[in-house]
Amino acid sequence: MTRIDAHHHLWRYKPEEYGWITEQMSVLRRNFLPGDLKPLLDRADIVGTIAVQARQSLEETEWLLQLAEEVTWIRGVVGWAPIGALDFPGWLETSQQKIKLKGLRHVIQDEPDEQFILNEDFNRGIAAMRGSGLVYDILIYARYLPQAVQFVDRHPEQLFVLDHCAKPAITKRELEPWARYMRELARRANVFCKISGLVTEADWGHWMPAALEPYWRVVLDSFGPNRLLFGSDWPVALLASEYQRWVDTVAEWIAPLSEGEREAIWGGNALRVYSL
Repeated sequence: MTRIDAHHHLWRYKPEEYGWITEQMSVLRRNFLPGDLKPLLDRADIVGTIAVQARQSLEETEWLLQLAEEVTWIRGVVGWAPIGALDFPGWLETSQQKIKLKGLRHVIQDEPDEQFILNEDFNRGIAAMRGSGLVYDILIYARYLPQAVQFVDRHPEQLFVLDHCAKPAITKRELEPWARYMRELARRANVFCKISGLVTEADWGHWMPAALEPYWRVVLDSFGPNRLLFGSDWPVALLASEYQRWVDTVAEWIAPLSEGEREAIWGGNALRVYSL
């Protein structure tokens, strides 16, 4: 079995560059580099990863790609690029040689306009990705799911991966309308979903797997084992969970599945979707 962590971050911490890290997130206010992650991967028998952007800058994207060239177990990078810019197609063309660039992401959840994902400039850029081989990772809150369904319908030939199960309101114990929209989004065969980020939507200091399991059940029932990817969301997940605890939680959830289904979630789907 090839285990892949399909979602983690790396950074050299500078307060001015990571404004989203608040005072309540002091555990994140330091460097997180490959050497910090490797022992955690080894313990969990994870042999490869996908590093995902945490800043909206081409500088960070290039830095992650450089790390991926130096560190063989970083199999791919989901970076950031100015998707809505007029010169984005030109950037795409020059980026074809970057073999470890596997996808792009924009922090839509932080955009003040809740209709941003339907913006014409942004969608023009997404359309330009067709044929590039790049995946687009969707980062949204649950309330943006109706817009996400419309967005995906504009791009039926583009592969999408939904990050963090669209961040359901777990602390409020709300399943609906999140569950209804997740089932609707999952009807699109070109959309996959990462089992990640749930712990930070729960009570950071007191969550238990049982509180998260109803959300896992919805995701499994909606997407099925062949469109789910394991992701740690490390180090952000450290706000609520050590790395191994999340690995063990997912392992317990998927234990009743067949061997092939477990292999798909642990790594097979990531290998396939991101062409690792």
